[in-house]
Amino acid sequence: MASTTSNPATTTTWKLDPAHSHAEFKIKHMMISNVKGSFNGLSGTLTEHSTDATLSSVDASVDVSSISTGDAQRDTHLKSADFFDVEKYPTMTFKSTSVKPNGDGGYNVTGDLVLHGQTRQQTFAVEGPSAPGKDPWGNTRIGLSATTKINRKDYGLSWNAALETGGILVGDDVNITIEAQFIKA
Repeated sequence: MASTTSNPATTTTWKLDPAHSHAEFKIKHMMISNVKGSFNGLSGTLTEHSTDATLSSVDASVDVSSISTGDAQRDTHLKSADFFDVEKYPTMTFKSTSVKPNGDGGYNVTGDLVLHGQTRQQTFAVEGPSAPGKDPWGNTRIGLSATTKINRKDYGLSWNAALETGGILVGDDVNITIEAQFIKA
């Protein structure tokens, strides 16, 4: 009786490089234009399965107090209890529950997004990961991009003001883009 030996599947752990990663958002202001902002202070881990990407996972966190929109007064208001309430909810987290090919060479990564004390299932469209590459210090790196759209009211972020001309000051839909670079652990 002949026996065959197969290589067992392995996983690779990748740590998010906060110096080369960022999360951006845009939201409608006064129903006439978009305001953009970003978060620094990202951290996370990608566990990549070697033979079946659907068995991969991601666990990430964002320091909400790192918000920056280019206007200090607006940033202070966004950190207040009217919006993110960073004193009470200092981080936003995402933990994947499912990874599926999306047909465009990328993946739909679904998981639990926790923001402002509310947990909702959210799906990110992910491009990548890129092919691994070596940096000048011998580290192996990969990169990916992820996008999604949320309704801020689903997360209890409902502050708004009516405009004299009709409409509202802050839109409900928030487009999120993440550019992430990971270092092999």
